[in-house]
Amino acid sequence: MKEVCNQKYIIETLQDLLLTPSPSGYCYTIMKKIQEKIMDLGFSMTYTQKGCGIITIPGENTNYTIGLSAHVDTLGAMVRSIKSSGTLRFTSIGGYMLPTVEGEYCTIHTRYGKSFSGTVLSTQPSVHVYDDARTLERSEKNMEIRIDELVSSKEDVQSLGIAVGDFISFDPRTTILDNGFIKSRHLDDKAGVAIILGLLEWLHRTGKKPASTLKIFLSVYEEIGHGASYIPADINELIAIDMGAMGDDLNCTEQDVSICVKDSSGPYDYHMVSHLQELAKEHHLSYVLDVYPHYGSDVSTALRGGNNIRGALIGPGVHASHSMERTHIKGIMNTLALLKAYIMS
Repeated sequence: MKEVCNQKYIIETLQDLLLTPSPSGYCYTIMKKIQEKIMDLGFSMTYTQKGCGIITIPGENTNYTIGLSAHVDTLGAMVRSIKSSGTLRFTSIGGYMLPTVEGEYCTIHTRYGKSFSGTVLSTQPSVHVYDDARTLERSEKNMEIRIDELVSSKEDVQSLGIAVGDFISFDPRTTILDNGFIKSRHLDDKAGVAIILGLLEWLHRTGKKPASTLKIFLSVYEEIGHGASYIPADINELIAIDMGAMGDDLNCTEQDVSICVKDSSGPYDYHMVSHLQELAKEHHLSYVLDVYPHYGSDVSTALRGGNNIRGALIGPGVHASHSMERTHIKGIMNTLALLKAYIMS
């Protein structure tokens, strides 16, 4: 049997995940889909009370447990109120700049199961009509959602079944190019989830057993700060697989696996980072070390939650995070190769 990771499986899985809406708090559909994929690979998944998934894979050493974490939840929005004009005022889910979603197509998910198409706009969306269309502050009070239905009043919208508290997902606009680039919203962190599923596919196909027991933790509230606040008590160390940030004063490119040495929560574990770097060198991977000053991960949350663990963070380089993101298959495969080397070492 071939022992290489299945790139085709990872790309197809990533595309499927990206096209499945999952703003924080609305992850039930995607978690069911992930559970089906995991069962197809011969593994099983249990759930925490708040809906995070846990997959346990026994290792050669059953006295030590390595945790791997990725988050399925994404940025999104929620209906805040229905305006008399028949448009929706919304409240943001997650930390994005509002100009990055202006003009974006979206879907309103009602609580009775029906969905409606819409578009995120400013309240003064046309330069042909409004004097300050260009200069209007892009804040929640100046933004709204135009629903693609024949509505012109609050009552019209209510008759559709749309209500306060309905979740709103943004069109991911997923595009996979022949040259290896993948551009889409929500690569943070569905690329990380696809990497973990790629690792499970490799373990299943080759029959390999990790050096230590693995516990994979799929969180559903990372974007709002409490994804991995609880993790199983038997986890000794936790690696978050999340995006590598790109920009000024950073080394990462979309083709690299980034090993984060420090983010806004402080330094990551010295020995884990050193070991990851040694493995990246040994396996001739394209990697970088970086500091992320405006970033936190599920490991950060787990440590703040009082979990007695060591922690590290790796991931493929992602450009324009929390906006129109882009990565490259080489960055994804470098991350997977490093993760595979770590769990087998």
